[in-house]
Amino acid sequence: MKSLTLKAPAKVNYRLDVLRRRPDGYHDLRMIMQRIDLCDEITITLSDTSGVRVTCGREGVPDGPENIAWRAANALLPLSGQEAGIDIAITKNIPVAAGLGGGSSDAATVLLGVNELLGLGLSIERLMEVGVTLGADVPFFVFGKTALAEGIGEVLTAIDAVPPLWLVIVNPNIPVSTAWVYQSLRLTGEWNGDTIPRFFKDVADVCAVLANDLESVTIGRYPVIGEIKERLVAAGAAGALMSGSGPTVFGLFAAEEEARGAAQSIASSSDWFVTAVRALV
Repeated sequence: MKSLTLKAPAKVNYRLDVLRRRPDGYHDLRMIMQRIDLCDEITITLSDTSGVRVTCGREGVPDGPENIAWRAANALLPLSGQEAGIDIAITKNIPVAAGLGGGSSDAATVLLGVNELLGLGLSIERLMEVGVTLGADVPFFVFGKTALAEGIGEVLTAIDAVPPLWLVIVNPNIPVSTAWVYQSLRLTGEWNGDTIPRFFKDVADVCAVLANDLESVTIGRYPVIGEIKERLVAAGAAGALMSGSGPTVFGLFAAEEEARGAAQSIASSSDWFVTAVRALV
């Protein structure tokens, strides 16, 4: 059977501005999104048994049709005109419900892999269109570049000039519901603010744009997020921010040695998930 094993990278948000609530219940956003080399592993295998099957075996991640990766494969399979089935095995390395986009990345990786295995020949743009029907972050992972994301996250503009940064990722092992965070967000009006640069020459430039409108909501319920930010800065991070709806926090470092040293220091004195990772270009 034809098979592919692919990596599905996590993401962090260097910026997350909530601009306004839309009539459809979603929010218009403005984000800078960065992939990192903390990755799930996805093995996709064509099968003689029709239908889609997904297995993961990780608590908090459903197998079968409730998994977004299942929905991704099921969206493409009818386009093949074949009787083939698809088996998907997911090895989770990205924390679940953590603000790192793990599920969305899994779905995007399945779209890319199934497109290749079935020889569908769909363009990146078409796969992004399919992706947004699955989840707002899926198009970003199909896009595969550091990006300014607007709309609900599906309007993407590549940011080509970003320095090769290192990050320390800290997750306090608390799952956070993205829906709860947005429901708890209190907008005082439509957002009118500064423009975001498209060129970053060093870590200081990236730190200058760090902001997350969701952070105050999540930190209100989980004060440990503030503690993690303080620990990262004390360990040498040039800046620290909660990613997405949280509770994961990242710290920015210019050099690998600094990042790994900080990660080791924080991990040795906590029971949190801690790792040093590289930003993907």
